[in-house]
Amino acid sequence: MKPISLFTGFLTVGFWTLASRMLGFVREIMLLSLIGPGPVMDAFVAAFRLPNMFRRFFAEGAFNAAFVPMFSSKLEDGEDAAKFGNDALHLLAVVTMTLTALAMVFMPTLVWFTAGGFNPERFNMTIEFGRIVFPYIFFMSLSAFFSGVLNAKGRFVAAAAAPVLLNILIIASLMLAWITGGPIVIWLIWTIPVAGIAQLALTWRAAVNAGFKISFGIPKWTPDIIKMLRTAVPAALATGVMQINLVVGQLVASQHDSAVSWLFAADRLYQLPLGVVGIAIGIVLLPDLSRRLTAKDFAGARNAYSRATEFSMALTIPSAVALMVVPLPLVSVLFERGQTNADDVKSIALAVSIYGLGLPAFVLQKVLQPQYFARGDTNSPFKFALVSMIINAVIAIGLAPFVGWVAPAIATTVAGWTMLAQLYWGVRNMGDATQVDSRYKKRLPKIIVSAIIMGAAMWFISLLLTGLLETPYLRYVALIILLIVGFLSYFGMAQITGALRIKDLRQATKR
Repeated sequence: MKPISLFTGFLTVGFWTLASRMLGFVREIMLLSLIGPGPVMDAFVAAFRLPNMFRRFFAEGAFNAAFVPMFSSKLEDGEDAAKFGNDALHLLAVVTMTLTALAMVFMPTLVWFTAGGFNPERFNMTIEFGRIVFPYIFFMSLSAFFSGVLNAKGRFVAAAAAPVLLNILIIASLMLAWITGGPIVIWLIWTIPVAGIAQLALTWRAAVNAGFKISFGIPKWTPDIIKMLRTAVPAALATGVMQINLVVGQLVASQHDSAVSWLFAADRLYQLPLGVVGIAIGIVLLPDLSRRLTAKDFAGARNAYSRATEFSMALTIPSAVALMVVPLPLVSVLFERGQTNADDVKSIALAVSIYGLGLPAFVLQKVLQPQYFARGDTNSPFKFALVSMIINAVIAIGLAPFVGWVAPAIATTVAGWTMLAQLYWGVRNMGDATQVDSRYKKRLPKIIVSAIIMGAAMWFISLLLTGLLETPYLRYVALIILLIVGFLSYFGMAQITGALRIKDLRQATKR
């Protein structure tokens, strides 16, 4: 088959992920304005996190880590990939349907485990909302499966565009609820399963158009499926560790009024660079590495890994610096309106700065994990994830009496760097294909220097723009100026220091 273009694939996935995250910003702005931090918002966040958590485990975690490498290898070797794919599809459908049915029955228990600190009002609302939104996991898991098929075939557009539908439909429902004066949260929660159906329809159709022949049947315990499951079980935890950490954090935060909403808003802000860079790189890199390793192209695998690491750090480090240096202007302009006040903004900004410190670690995890998954090794990331989970829980629970609601953000960041350190330690004996090349080693310090200079420039300009950043309407102009200064100062210094070269970008898009 035609080789996957790593950089072009990254641009495709990155573009649609950026579109989704930007629409997600509009969604969060509307949510915080129309509902605001408080009981209803806390209940919605806790309820919606349940299907998302299980989705990361079953679909984006276990199936992506176990299914995509095997499916990609079968495509490369000319084996019957469609039969294996349909067997996996049948199993995933049955598992997620069963999970959904169980969740409907045991929703109070699920809420108690994930948000046990809620008072009776928030607790009961979360149960009600959870039973409506949980079926989303069935539709999204199948959509994630078809996305995996498309990614393995080098077709990234439909899979990357699917999340855009969720945000478009939620924004539309919020606008309709606001215009008609209807109950906003009811419109919101019923839109989520509808959006799941729309996402499934899009990726299903795209997979059929890409040549994947879908059959219907009951799950079969073939040797390939058994092999996939042996890989999938540890992968579920390994790739979902961030979700587990967020749930632990939510459990701690639920002891404090509005803290779940604050952490949710902060999470959405740092998820923008994480989604655009880290997740996009990981999605494209995994099938590419799997094919190259199957074809014994170790030099190509090393180059793909080095370039993925280089591009991800070139975009992530300045993003992290910006989140740490100017979180208050970002959060204030984006979220301070309607039901979200200045005190909420200060709390959200504090969490954003802490998450920003961990952003490079979160992104590099997405780059390093494919090295294990492409080789069929999910046990090592599983063990690393256990260590990180324990550290996260100890810090979140242990620090809470001293620093309060912000303890989960600190714990998530420390656990992220712990996970990264273990992943780096684990690849040292995997051969030259897992070692970054000299070009990356030379450019990383230059990237860091360029980002630091950018941070200093943004901090100085933010002081000059303090008045404008607090003025209605003009604050949007001030934020745009601040972001432009950051962009120009970073990429200008990157050109001067040699951290980034325009010719490299041109060459990458041609490959």
